[in-house]
Amino acid sequence: MQVFLETQRLVLRRFTMADADDLVRLDADPDVMRYVTGGVPTSRDQIENDVLPAFLGYYQRYEGFGFWAAVEKTTGEFLGWFHFRPRPDAVPGQVELGYRLRKSAWGKGYATEGSRALICKGFAEFGVQRVVAEAMAVNMASRRVMEKAGLKLVRTFYQPWPYPMEGDQFGDVEYALDKADWQHDQAGVRPPAGLGPPPRRGPPVLS
Repeated sequence: MQVFLETQRLVLRRFTMADADDLVRLDADPDVMRYVTGGVPTSRDQIENDVLPAFLGYYQRYEGFGFWAAVEKTTGEFLGWFHFRPRPDAVPGQVELGYRLRKSAWGKGYATEGSRALICKGFAEFGVQRVVAEAMAVNMASRRVMEKAGLKLVRTFYQPWPYPMEGDQFGDVEYALDKADWQHDQAGVRPPAGLGPPPRRGPPVLS
């Protein structure tokens, strides 16, 4: 198992093709997919031939960025995934944060814990200058995670969706956090459990 990051309760590791069953089960829950596809599941064929190959491809192209399987540390249970990656049209130093967790993991702080850890690692080790995240405007649970992770609302915008979804008429929201603001927030503040000490000020440490 190639571990990328550990927090107090989570292990974030690389995906392998052996994770297909867990991804199929994750995307089969209409509540999990409510704000992604309107509840439509992802087929096994898509998981095996499109989704997982795309996940694995990130590890070859980007050092420190990609999709990470989230595993509960004490039980080894697959909880879902996080992504932390540059978008194709992103300016240098900007990455996108995202997450998709099983319903059994909702409301327990896992999404916030994993998001904070990825943001910390990105700013401190990988030269990230700005983190962005998006959600449907009506997806209040995801928006709360972004806010707890330190991101601020930047804009509301509208884009076409291939699936009809409840609430899509209210558009989407973008949240963001710049490194300078993150450093200011971290100064003199004890970090959340599992994240380690605040980063030193100065140039980012590249690995």
